[in-house]
This record gives sequence, C-alpha cells and structure tokens, in this order.
Amino acid sequence: MLKEFKNFILTGNVVDFAIAVIMAGAIGLVVNGFVNDIVMPVVGQFTGGMDFATMKYVLSPAVLDDAGKVVTPENAIRYGKWFNTIINLIIVGFVMFMIVKAYNATKKKEEEAAPAGPSTEDLLAEIRDLLKK
Repeated sequence: MLKEFKNFILTGNVVDFAIAVIMAGAIGLVVNGFVNDIVMPVVGQFTGGMDFATMKYVLSPAVLDDAGKVVTPENAIRYGKWFNTIINLIIVGFVMFMIVKAYNATKKKEEEAAPAGPSTEDLLAEIRDLLKK
C-alpha cells in the first residue's frame, strides 16, 4: 500500500497539480496586492478620495469602558472589502482568459505545423489487409 501511494504521489499529474496550487496562491497574493495597493487608490481618487477598504455599514458600534478599552467590538458589514474582492476576481479572470487565449494560439500553431498523417481508419484497414494476406 505504501508503494502504491508513493507511485501515486510521484506521478506527473499530482506533482503538476501541486505546483499549480502553489503558483495559484502566489499569483493570488500578487493580484491582491495589485488591486489593494495600485488599482483601488486610483479608483478611490476618481470617486473623491474615498478608501474602499474602510467602507462599512455599522450595525452596532463598539462599546468602550472608562479606560478606552474595547468591551464589545464593533459589528459592521464591510462592503468595501467585498468590492476589493470583486475587483480581484475580475482581474484574475481577465489574466486567466489572456493566458488560455495565448495557450490556445500556440496550440493551434503546433497543430497546423504538424503534418497530417493517415487516419486511424486507414491504418486499421491496412492492418486488416495485411492480416488477410
């Protein structure tokens, strides 16, 4: 059983998948940083200098004691962070679209460059004819 597990883990598909997951996490951090640190300040500038990350609707404010220490934290709907997440999704979707489009373009060029060989039916017919002889 351990040998089967080792063979399973070392197959190309599992290793490729693991690499893809790690790369997706790293790309997600890059895109998140791009949106939060570059795109959203520009969008905020066009909307009158507002910061989307701090936009929220307070359901109940924080309760402080006499020393200014938080007794009950604020309960709020943070829709500004949700806007940032939506913009992240759109950017990641666009980047993935461009990657797939470029991949498909190179794949089509490879298919066009490959010489067209005999079809499977032709090969099977040749084998049948050779077996008859």
